[in-house]
Order: sequence, then structure tokens, then C-alpha cells
Amino acid sequence: MPLIAAPVITPPDTGEPPAGGGGGGGIILPDLGRATVTYYDPAGGVWPLTTRSLGWKTLAEGVSGLGAVPYELTTDPRARGGATLRHAQAQARQIVWPLQVRGDSHLEFVTRWRQLATAFTRTLRDGPGVLEIARPDGSRRQISVLYQEGWEGRGAAGSGWIVDTAVMTLFCEDPYWIDPVPVVVHREQAASSSFFTPYPTVSSSQVLGATTVTNPSDTVVWPTWTITGPASLVNFSVTRTTRTGPVTESFTLNPTTVGHGNLLAGEKVTVRTDPPQVRFQDGSNWVGALNWPTATLWGLQPGDNAVSFTLAGSGPGSAVDLSFYPRYETA
Repeated sequence: MPLIAAPVITPPDTGEPPAGGGGGGGIILPDLGRATVTYYDPAGGVWPLTTRSLGWKTLAEGVSGLGAVPYELTTDPRARGGATLRHAQAQARQIVWPLQVRGDSHLEFVTRWRQLATAFTRTLRDGPGVLEIARPDGSRRQISVLYQEGWEGRGAAGSGWIVDTAVMTLFCEDPYWIDPVPVVVHREQAASSSFFTPYPTVSSSQVLGATTVTNPSDTVVWPTWTITGPASLVNFSVTRTTRTGPVTESFTLNPTTVGHGNLLAGEKVTVRTDPPQVRFQDGSNWVGALNWPTATLWGLQPGDNAVSFTLAGSGPGSAVDLSFYPRYETA
């Protein structure tokens, strides 16, 4: 989930310290502690939500929906009472976010109120925005949001002149929080060297063989693979332990099945596992290069994963890059 740049509005420099710095740059969120919150609208606007001097602020007491993902459980009844869990399905999340807006004059208030309303409601036309929560240690977690309801104001006497509060409900299609910094694993075949040279080169970046990939997430992640030629056939597999024993899932990429022939040195193919997508470097669709119907575009379980990838016809410069964004239950 890349950070949105090119802001439409550039907030003034407030001089306030960051979250945890003893100033107004952060709020205490329920059960989560001090944090700095920023909203990125789909047009590129950047909206700090915890900097009071900008003319709006988050009312922390009303924030909710930042905890664990809601699940729907599918169960089977037990003959002697009770039930057995068959499947747990993560459900969409709703975040409630109260935002107080004020101005030194009525026109200043109305301008800010309208700008913020547009920044959130445009998600229904232009695609999701991003809500980001940053910690004092510099770590960040993000979630994609769509405006659902709530930008209405209090409707009480005195409100709507120079101050009012909107209690928004934000809809999250994907309920997991994402670390915007990807985990990247790179393996490249080193140039061969003579066994008889006094100081032979030994590289830990082997294309052929097995490696352990650690997923720091709370849930399964779906990686993206980038293969750089030369290569004639590429196989990716993962072995995981289940209740019934070890299970191996794999898929194979064969460039010849789409009429291309072997990958030449420097040519690249990108395989996304969710949603399934295979693209050559020119953007052409190579999904037919996978070994359907037996191909399984597998994900990485939380913790260590025993991953193996093999490139037939590899040579100096052959490489495999794996990347994913960690996913978490809470903010």
C-alpha cells in the first residue's frame, strides 16, 4: 500500500512535536496509547487529524473500530453438544472517527468543513483513501477507508457557526492494517568463479534451492514475485504444517507456453498472488504461462515459511525478488 503523495493542501508548519513528544502532535487512542493520525484522500490530499492548530482535531473518546478484525464463524454441531469450528472468515471493518472542526470566523469554519467533507466523501467516487496511525517509535500502520456516513454536524444550538463535530463511519473493505514498508527478499545468482582461484567467491544469494521467509504479520500475506532472466522454467513452492501433517503448495511459470520462449538476460516477469496476475515487462498478460489447473498461488503463513524456488536455465544475473506488506489485526 504505497503512501499517497502530491498533496492538494499543504498544512502550515505548526511547530508541534510528534506523538509522544509531550505536545499536541498526538492523541491517546482507546486501548492503543499515543499516536499521530493522518488521512490521505484519493486525490492526493494530506490531512493530519491530530494537529489542533490546523483548525480540526480528533475527539479521541469517540474513536472505535481500531481493534481486532471481526470474524464470521462457520461451525458444525457436535453429536454430544457444542460445535466445531470449520472456518473463520474475516469481515469488513467499520471505524468510527469523530472530528471537530472550528474557525476564527464563520467563513473560515465553513471552508474547512467543506474541504474535509469532500476529502472523505470523494472516496465513493475516486476510490479508497488511507488512514495512517504512526507511533512514537516511527512505525506506521495503514488501512484503506471509504466514507459511509456521519458528516452531518451535531445539529445543536450554537453549532455550525464557528465550530461543529462530525462523527464519521468509515468502511474498510480489507479489515487488516498494513505496514506501508514492504518486506523484500532478493536472491540472485552470483557470477561463477574458478574453484582454483586463491579466494573463491561464495554468495548467500542463491537462486536455486531453499530459503526461510519470515512473515511478521498476524495473518496470511500474499506476496508478489519478480523473476529476472535468464531462465527457461521457474518453480515456486512452500511447505507448511497442518493438523494432518506437512502440505506443499506450488506453481510453475513456463514462458514457452505463451509463445515467448526462454527468458533472456534482464527480461522480467511479475507474478501477483492476490489478485492472481502475471505480467511480462511490457505489460502483456502471461497468466497462461502458469501450470493450470494444478497451480496454487500460495500465501505466506505468519512466522517462518519454508520456501523453495528453482530456475531452470539460469545464469549470471538470474534473480528472484519476493515482496509483501505485513498485515495486522490492530492499529
